[in-house]
Amino acid sequence: MHLLVTGGAGFIGSNFVHHLVDTTDHQVTTLDALTYAGDRSNLDGTLSNDRHEFVEGDIRDRELVTELAADADAIVNFAAESHVDRSINDTEPFVSTNVQGTQVLLDVSREVDIERFVQISTDEVYGEILDGTFAESDPPDPRNPYAATKASADLLAHSFYVTYDLPVVITRSSNNYGPRQHPEKLIPKFIKHAADGESLPLYGDGSNVREWTYVFDNCRAVERVLKEGDPGEIYNIGSGHELQNIEITRKILDEVGASEDLIEFVEDRPGHDQRYALDTEKIEALGWEPEWSFEQGLEETVEYYL
Repeated sequence: MHLLVTGGAGFIGSNFVHHLVDTTDHQVTTLDALTYAGDRSNLDGTLSNDRHEFVEGDIRDRELVTELAADADAIVNFAAESHVDRSINDTEPFVSTNVQGTQVLLDVSREVDIERFVQISTDEVYGEILDGTFAESDPPDPRNPYAATKASADLLAHSFYVTYDLPVVITRSSNNYGPRQHPEKLIPKFIKHAADGESLPLYGDGSNVREWTYVFDNCRAVERVLKEGDPGEIYNIGSGHELQNIEITRKILDEVGASEDLIEFVEDRPGHDQRYALDTEKIEALGWEPEWSFEQGLEETVEYYL
């Protein structure tokens, strides 16, 4: 199988490319615009492999996407602007890349008769949930611009399945962490600050809850959906590892060996969802389950960034 992986030099995308090159015999083409969140060095170790080709380019470039998709059996779309704080400050890049870019990929997929289109999404499209878990049948209720653009892309992708019978599947994962994540994100940012003796700015009172999935587990889940997911379906990907932000901050400080005096509570961001949590029964029925405990994943992640 020949896979076109868009956004493959970013955090989750690059880990997925490494996973494919290391564990499968697939031919892989990576397309990435190398904006602030994408880095060619994330693909070190794969670029010399004759089964992997890297192309610098934008998913909104219809001519380029058509050229690459014509040789592919499947597209896995990781390409996205993905930082909530940035989306609050400037929504335009998020609408342009996350919605219009996805539209280009879907249009081209129809034209070349792609065999499978995997849209990578997020649990944030559901909005917050104070008790229980979100199932795939729950409607989107995004509460920040980033989440709204990802929900829009999901709906657009699903419409191509219903209207044109394009074989689309959607994954929605909980917060990922692990190697190659951009340092603006909470875990790598706090690891670096703790190691440097700098303050760790924690929003609000730190009580917001997130479910944390080690990125290698997510990569395995995406591959499973790519191979065995049913067209038109959505699959939640989560770990069950729920932690308040204050708890994860303390765990990072403990792992690095730094003092809790470094914690600095700062004004909460607008529209900050209190809790996310996912029901993963559907993907577990495909034979997938997480392999990494949070403690194992955090230890590996701290070692990577230090």
